[in-house]
Amino acid sequence: MTSAPLADRSALVGRLRAAGCVYAEDEADLLLAAADTPATLADLTDRRVAGEPLEHLLGWAEFCGLRIAVDAGVFVPRGRTALLVELAAELTGPAPAVADLCCGSGATTVALAHRLAPRWLAAADIDPAAVACARRNLAGLAAEVYEGDLFTPLPRQWRGRLDLVVANAPYVPTDAVALMPPEARLHEAPVALDGGPDGLTVLRRVAVGAASWLAPGGHLVVEASDTQADVLCVALAAAGLLPSVRHDEDLDATALIARRPT
Repeated sequence: MTSAPLADRSALVGRLRAAGCVYAEDEADLLLAAADTPATLADLTDRRVAGEPLEHLLGWAEFCGLRIAVDAGVFVPRGRTALLVELAAELTGPAPAVADLCCGSGATTVALAHRLAPRWLAAADIDPAAVACARRNLAGLAAEVYEGDLFTPLPRQWRGRLDLVVANAPYVPTDAVALMPPEARLHEAPVALDGGPDGLTVLRRVAVGAASWLAPGGHLVVEASDTQADVLCVALAAAGLLPSVRHDEDLDATALIARRPT
């Protein structure tokens, strides 16, 4: 449905706003564009008002100027994760070997494929639904997608040879998952959200693995919250890496860079 009477659009905006959708007008336009019949529009609207993520309803999300397919149940890429992409592009030299862990839909991997010219590019996730979605997004981009836990499924010959590892690992403390918006905690895989008691359980494991999978001089880039940065720096240093913290106020994002010493 590419157009609708103004009154219908106004009513749709009103329903979305009443349901707590901050960008109700933008969402209304997207739902109108996605629906080819009034019945489809009514179904999409009811599901959105009930709390289903807009991206799952549309089947895609915008990330770094790209349209990324997002299947039901798969982690929706957040705009703040663009900081990982920006930092990776700044840090990485020509023809890098790159691995994206906890890749979800593969959004970061796709963005890196467009920003860099990797000699090898891989993504991995433990969630089968995310792996299937990432494989669809990365089709034709000369990237491998593996199913498994962090570095475990990666080919052994790349151990100690990676120039860049990025990871948008789960970092929400277990007790805080229940406080997340319903569209996240009820519709995204728990494994993509729950980072353990202090939110850093998975990221500590990423740090330890990166110390042996990175080439000397290679970089790890991860996302975390501002309040976790100091503790995570300690964990990265304990793993033998040299950490630093970057904030982006516009994106409301915090990322940590950790270099393996040469």
